[in-house]
Amino acid sequence: MIIPALKSLFARDLSKLRTEISLYSTEANLWKVDKLITNPAGNLCLHLVRNLNTYIGKELGGTNYVRDRDAEFALRNVPKAELLEKVDNTLRIVDLSLDKLSPSDLQKPYPVLVLAETTTTGYFLIHLATHLTYHLGQVNYHRRLLDV
Repeated sequence: MIIPALKSLFARDLSKLRTEISLYSTEANLWKVDKLITNPAGNLCLHLVRNLNTYIGKELGGTNYVRDRDAEFALRNVPKAELLEKVDNTLRIVDLSLDKLSPSDLQKPYPVLVLAETTTTGYFLIHLATHLTYHLGQVNYHRRLLDV
């Protein structure tokens, strides 16, 4: 039951991320920073798709994804169409990777140490879902505040 729920939540929130990015009136606004808002929506989008491609696609799905975490926050002016394509590809990778899991896999330790201590795969997937939601909210506020 938890795997279909996780698939549904990741699909819902990645689809919402896609919607948020597509709603920006100009590409330049995706990269705006202002006062204390130092992580623009474009960088948050890159961070989310690279995070999920690493921790779900690579570690659970067996892809050969290589993450460049520094670039997630250093890159600027990636075209909106490219960001949307990355979100779409990530949704496919997450879905295919979660399809490979059995309920018993969720009780096993997550394959790499990411947090302060070892966690189960199920716990870490829930962590990833809440991480996605947290940053999705930031993207939404960024758009509503700075897409003017």
